[in-house]
Amino acid sequence: MPSSYRSGWRDLKQVIDLRPVYHRKEERIRAHGILCWLALLLARVAEDARGATWPELRRQLDRIGVGTFNGPAGTFCQRAEISPDQAAILEQLDIDPPPRIYQLPSAASR
Repeated sequence: MPSSYRSGWRDLKQVIDLRPVYHRKEERIRAHGILCWLALLLARVAEDARGATWPELRRQLDRIGVGTFNGPAGTFCQRAEISPDQAAILEQLDIDPPPRIYQLPSAASR
């Protein structure tokens, strides 16, 4: 494999923050390669649409917090308020903001 391919692969794995994965079956190896390629494509589309680097976009979107709460009605998760910068990223990428509240099934209903 030429060194330019190796450095490109290394760069790709750094951008999408992958750790080594070891597969033995050919279809899993192919699937892993395709998923990595799709992740890189998604990152590039987001960078082009927003005009920012993937690490900057990821850092902003990673700040959307979710808390889990227990109460008499059960357990639920609530998303933190989305900042104007996060809202602008989601809007520019044509992505709906995540729901404010996620209701989790109770232990009795599982």
